[in-house]
Amino acid sequence: MSPRVVLIGPPGSGKSTVGQLLADRFGVDFRDTDTDVETVAGKSVGDIFIEDGEERFRELEAEAVRRALAEHGGVLSLGGGAILDEATRELLAGHTVVYLEIGLSQAVQRVGLASARPLLVLNPRSQLKKLMDARRPIYEGLARITVATDEHKPDEVVDEIVKGLEP
Repeated sequence: MSPRVVLIGPPGSGKSTVGQLLADRFGVDFRDTDTDVETVAGKSVGDIFIEDGEERFRELEAEAVRRALAEHGGVLSLGGGAILDEATRELLAGHTVVYLEIGLSQAVQRVGLASARPLLVLNPRSQLKKLMDARRPIYEGLARITVATDEHKPDEVVDEIVKGLEP
């Protein structure tokens, strides 16, 4: 079994919202690896970062991605940093990966600077910019399809993904 589509992108790009709509459009299930991590750990992503550290979170995340890629046949959304793991990048080869691209100002608006996202503490705008700049080449390298989400409604993004998937 293999996911129909794997969504990647930075925080605020719409992976969860677009993923659920895309799954509904295809009549398949939606799965989010952050939710899988929370289920296994029995606590939120934020609490994992605070109580166990980022390294432990990344271990749980890599395992969640590995399982989901092997078990899930619908639309799969990966956490924004999942692509940092080399084994995860290798596993994504051969899958239909869609990069949801977003600009910094839109990401800031969607994420909100007072959010509980663990990697955006202290200067959130600066942290988000650094995170996005560092990850962009990886997202681009993994993606079969890139869809800009700035100024687009989630259903418009889904339309673009579907269009990109057509032979």
